[in-house]
Amino acid sequence: MAEAHGDTSPGPPSNPERSALHRARPSASWARLVLFAVIVVVVIAGLGRISGLLPSLGNPFSTESVDRSQPTLLEAIKDLSEYRAATGQFQVVLDVEEDTPFVPSFVKGERTVFLAGGTVDASVDFTRIARGEIEVSDDGESVTVRLPPARLSPPRIDPERSYVVSRNRGLLDRAASVFADNPTGERELYLLAEEKLAAAAADSDLVERAQDNTRDMLESMLGSLGFDEVEVVFERNPAI
Repeated sequence: MAEAHGDTSPGPPSNPERSALHRARPSASWARLVLFAVIVVVVIAGLGRISGLLPSLGNPFSTESVDRSQPTLLEAIKDLSEYRAATGQFQVVLDVEEDTPFVPSFVKGERTVFLAGGTVDASVDFTRIARGEIEVSDDGESVTVRLPPARLSPPRIDPERSYVVSRNRGLLDRAASVFADNPTGERELYLLAEEKLAAAAADSDLVERAQDNTRDMLESMLGSLGFDEVEVVFERNPAI
């Protein structure tokens, strides 16, 4: 019986190194991905630390304020011998208008409404007390103190309470204000406000209130020293 013989010729020989290489390729790809991820994390962490040390990059056209002021110099020290007995707070509304004859106000002219707030102090000079010019009775039970009248200090305008409420200017004044060093003219407004506050303080009872407070303070203080009777006399104001 004839036997059938198939084609049993061997195929190409297998290469074990190539098979191992094919199996190693996926592992190498994963290793590269992991290494890349680690590098990215390290770079981000490094940038985070560096950004804390470097200034932030903001607007390159932003302006910065540089203080080049000179050191403050102490010119003088004065010993005060005044007792500030009262302080008055005042407020005034200024309505200042500047017009040019025969010219309409919308062409040339200015009207400013300015609200000014400030304080005025009333003080009593204690120089005589410092010199010991007080009268004590022979029995030491009463004392008389003679003082000059209280006087008002110059007004102090508070910038936080003072501002321009409204300002209307003509065409020519608006054009001139572009080239003027002080287009608002607020210095003149402050000076006028000081005059108004000084006049208001003079018409008020601030001086009388200061003298009453001074009298109460001295009577309490000298009474605690053992004087049964304390008299505080204010001289008459020569300006009245």
